[in-house]
Amino acid sequence: MEPILVVLRGLPLTLLITVVAFAIGAVLGIPLVLGLRTVVAPVRWLSRLAVDLLRGVPMIVWLFVLKFGLSTPAFRLSSLEAAIFGLGIISAGYLAEIYRGGIQSVPRGQFEASQALGIAGPISFLRIIAPQAARIVSPSIATYLIGLLKNSSIASTIVVSEMVFQAQSYARQNPTIAGILPYAIAGLLYIVLSVPVAMFSRILDERLRKAVI
Repeated sequence: MEPILVVLRGLPLTLLITVVAFAIGAVLGIPLVLGLRTVVAPVRWLSRLAVDLLRGVPMIVWLFVLKFGLSTPAFRLSSLEAAIFGLGIISAGYLAEIYRGGIQSVPRGQFEASQALGIAGPISFLRIIAPQAARIVSPSIATYLIGLLKNSSIASTIVVSEMVFQAQSYARQNPTIAGILPYAIAGLLYIVLSVPVAMFSRILDERLRKAVI
């Protein structure tokens, strides 16, 4: 019973990191994808550079840079803040690419029809293109969210007391076969948390497809 309680102590932080980091990424990914699609070359290049850096540098490196590399007497992020912000900006890079793929998958005729009807660009994007792109990318976004839930365990490397950190602490105090048990419990909890997200994504995708038909 004790290993279960130990791991459960880290569950709230695991959920907090996942949800807030995903929200940050979902919001910051919008200006990034707009930058990737702009006709202004310097903005497009800078957006591409930002996305490639966010996706190309390992997550653990970003967390260490934010936690230890940016620390000054006047400014210092806590471990939890560094984990949330780090995973948030990384999510922005990945979600921007997902958004871009969804927008590119919308038939070109939709863009041309909007122009032919004289619908202004922003209105056309928000009311015609974006809803279709959202339907296309919803499974990919759900898949990324599940991955982010599992990747939140990287926060344990900067001493955030989420589930894996709690499991590691218990295992260090119990260097026997019993030390494996909290890791198994943490793994089971990740599965339990991931399955509802996958099911919700499937149901949402089916409903959106029926709505289009």
